[in-house]
Order: sequence, then C-alpha cells, then structure tokens
Amino acid sequence: MLTYNIVNLKKEEEERLRNKIRADHEKALEEAKEKLRKSREEIRAEIQTEKNKVVQEMKIKENKPLPPVPIPNLVGISGGDPEDNDIREKREKIKEMMKHAWDNYRTYGWGHNELRPIARKGHSTNIFGSSQMGATIVDALDTLYIMGLHAEFLDGQRWIEDNLDFSVNSEVSVFEVNIRFIGGLLAAYYLSGEEIFKIKAVQLAEKLLPAFNTPTGIPWAMVNLKSGVGRNWGWASAGSSILAEFGTLHMEFVHLSYLTGDLIYYKKVMHIRKLLQKMDRPNGLYPNYLNPRTGRWGQYHTSVGGLGDSFYEYLLKAWLMSDKTDHEARKMYDDAIEAIEKHLIKKSRGGLIFIGEWKNGHLEKKMGHLACFAGGMFALGADGSRTDKAGHYLELGAEIARTCHESYDRTALKLGPESFKFDGAVEAVAVRQAEKYYILRPEVIETYWYLWRFTHDPRYRQWGWEAALAIEKYCRVSGGFSGVKDVYSSTPTHDDVQQSFFLAETLKYLYLLFSGDDLLPLDHWVFNTEAHPLPVLHLANTTLSGNPAVR
Repeated sequence: MLTYNIVNLKKEEEERLRNKIRADHEKALEEAKEKLRKSREEIRAEIQTEKNKVVQEMKIKENKPLPPVPIPNLVGISGGDPEDNDIREKREKIKEMMKHAWDNYRTYGWGHNELRPIARKGHSTNIFGSSQMGATIVDALDTLYIMGLHAEFLDGQRWIEDNLDFSVNSEVSVFEVNIRFIGGLLAAYYLSGEEIFKIKAVQLAEKLLPAFNTPTGIPWAMVNLKSGVGRNWGWASAGSSILAEFGTLHMEFVHLSYLTGDLIYYKKVMHIRKLLQKMDRPNGLYPNYLNPRTGRWGQYHTSVGGLGDSFYEYLLKAWLMSDKTDHEARKMYDDAIEAIEKHLIKKSRGGLIFIGEWKNGHLEKKMGHLACFAGGMFALGADGSRTDKAGHYLELGAEIARTCHESYDRTALKLGPESFKFDGAVEAVAVRQAEKYYILRPEVIETYWYLWRFTHDPRYRQWGWEAALAIEKYCRVSGGFSGVKDVYSSTPTHDDVQQSFFLAETLKYLYLLFSGDDLLPLDHWVFNTEAHPLPVLHLANTTLSGNPAVR
C-alpha cells in the first residue's frame, strides 16, 4: 500500500511539472508572438527603457556613499619653503615650468590623456585605451596641490566631477591606470579631503577586478572597462603577465581596502604575494614573466629596469606603508636585493657601479633609465636592512646616482638616454639610435631627491638643477614640454609628446628637491611608483597588516 502511494505521488508530481513546463512554454510563445506584432520602433523603445533602468541602477550604486574611516594623521601637506634665497628662486622656477606645462595642456589638450605641444592638440597611447580619460589631469593633481596652484587644482577637480567616466568600452593597462589614476585620485583625496576623488578611485578599482579572473589569480595586463574581458600583451613571452605590472598594485589596493572596508582588494594582492613566495627563483632572482594560466615563469629575463623595477620598489614600500609592521614584505625585499647585488650589480672598468640585466643565462651590461630609480630605493631601504648594512646600501644608492648622472653628463644635451651600455671602452653611453631618446623621464631626478633627503649632500641639488636647466633649454616649446629623439645631437628633434608623468613625477621631484624636508616627510608619506604620495597606515592591529603574527 505504501509503495502504491509513493508511486502515485511521484506520478502526480511529474504531471504537475509537465503542466508547469507546458504553461511556461505557452506563455513564452505568447510573449514572442506579442513581440512580433510590435513595430520595430516599439521594440527599440522597450530596449531603451530597459537600458535606462540598468544605467539608473548603476548610478545609484556608484553614488552610494562610502563608509567613513579615520583619516591617517596627515603631516606636511604644504609648506617646505626654503630659507636660502637661491634655493627659493630655483623652486619658483620649477613651479613656473609646471604652470607652463599645465596651462598649455589646459588650452590645447583639455580632457585628452596627454598633449602634443608642437601640434597643439590632444594625444593618447594604447595604455589608456580609446577614451579621453584626462590622464594628465588626474596625474598632475597632487603636484598642483603641493605647489599651491589651487585654482588649477580646482579646474582639474571640476573636470573629474563632470567628465571622468569609467563605464566606457575601452581596453586599458591595469598597471598604468592603477598607478596613474587610482594612485593619483587617492593622493588627491588624502591631500584635499575632497570625497569625489575617493569615490572615483573606488569606481575605477571595481572595473579592474575582472582582470584577476585567471586560473592563478595573476591579473591580465589589459582589461576592458565595460565588458571586463582581459588579455595580455602579444609581445610578452608566450602570453605572460609582467612582474612589474602585477607586482605594482599593493600600495593602492591596500589603501582601497582601508578606505572602503572591503577586503577584496587586499586579498587580491596578498594572493599574488603568496603565489610568488611558493615559486622557485633561479639564483634567487624573479624572472620578469609569469604565465597567468599555468602559474609558471616565462622567459628567464630579470631586470631592475623596465618589466621588473617597481615590483621590488613595492616590496619595500609595502613595509614602509604598514608603519614597518609588514615583515613579510621586508623579508622578500631583502632576499631580492641580496640576489640582485650578487648577480646583477657590477663595477665597470672605469669604476662605475651599474645594474645589468640577466638574460638567457648571462649578464647583459646595459642599464636603462628606468633602473636609475634604484639609487633612491636603496637609500630608502637602508634603514632597517639586515646585519647592520644601512651604510652599505646608502653608499650603493649614491654610487647608482653617480652612474646615472654620468649617463646625463656624457651627452650633448646633459639629458640621459633611454638606456646605456658598459662594453669595453663604452661606458654610460647609448650605442643604438633607438636608445638615444629622452622622454621627460623622472627616475634620475627621483634618485637625486631621495639621496638629498637622506644625506643633504649639495651635489644632488646641483645635479638636479643641471637636469632642470637642460629640460628648460631643450624640451621646452611654446606649447608645453616635449621629449627629444637624440640626446647626443646638439640640434635635437622633438618627439612632440608631453607625457603625463612629466607633471606627476619629474616636476614634483624637482620641486621637492628644492623644498624643505617638512614638505611630505618620508616617515609619514610613501610615494607610489608614479610619485603619488600616500600616507603611512598604522595597521598593526587590523586585518590589513602583512605581519603574520598579527593576522
């Protein structure tokens, strides 16, 4: 009897399901017939209504206020006036150069990513995608602020409030928009307290998260801001992600988690760190390429210049930004620079210390302009280094600064080439034509500034001023500042691009070089790799600490 009842119940249930499916099917058919009876215009109107509803829902979500968080103690966001008249005049000159760069961008390139100062029109590259996202505005904001150019800062703020939109069908570099846009917006928020900058930074960060949807969690190099589809650069070692790109997210992402209370950003960057810690490193060195599908290294190429540089910088700065509690990051940094010193740092026949590149099992005796930042990094990391080697690393930083100054001094324009060799009789000089250009890069001046802060040796101000005069003489044009194609030619050709990082980094570091140490003091601020200052976070008792004992 029980079996009979169970069978009956099953039959009834199946019949009910069949009837429901039939009814749903008939309803769907009726809706389809109804749609077919409508005109094309009616269908279009319905689609538009649905679209508007989605847009409205997104706007409500985007404008949702973020939770209030205690702002770190902000020290030295203005001032730094030098007592010496000569130094004050030099600082004023740097400020005038910034105004010239900004005013011309404001006139001829407003809203575009960058400026073509000779053609006097907007300029962009594929790192920013196909949209006009005002990269120069976002990148320059904090420089304007610390220079006291508040009317210009307000102009930029208004543009961001009215025009900066990340819901665009545009494929961008995750690394570049992180360091320039998220870094720039966060710095502008901390300096000014204006909520709009924080809101925009978080909106953009949400658009970058789909880039992490890979089998390993190592993000793609590029992501479409609208669709969330990611991919890697075609040239990067069989579809690999690049160490300096996926390894240069930590500072900004930790601040995002701090400001939003959402741990997703922190977890993404800590996952990358954990994965790297588990991997074998040839000679203790990190190769520049890692495949995000397989989790294996690509080509064994290690560099402290392009492709590797800011990964090492962010290990050190993660420790500094955590108020020196992220011991895990400090250990990774110390291990890495010990391997770099053992395998990559050499002395030339002429006595110049340089950082080579490990490629295909041998050392290439070539150093890039990008690698010149390392002088500042070694100086910044000297305090807290192992076995009382602070003096050694400060001296190493000074030697790198001297080598990079020589790369400037041995040119006709007194501006450094993109890369330079140490082969036989050739030292600190570019050999190939394709390496003789200067595109307004900041790394050498960045190192001068750090060495000045730690030693107060007047040579760093002298060298910085030499570079400033050379930029003024050879790169300044009536419509802004332009890079030059050959630093060894006394009659250089301009490349007609005013890079956004010229305003974000080069002019900021020059201004700081001729300012007092009380402007953005280094025990309270850590600069991201685009020179955007972010405050030290006292995280020892929070879940954002990199200290395993605390976690």
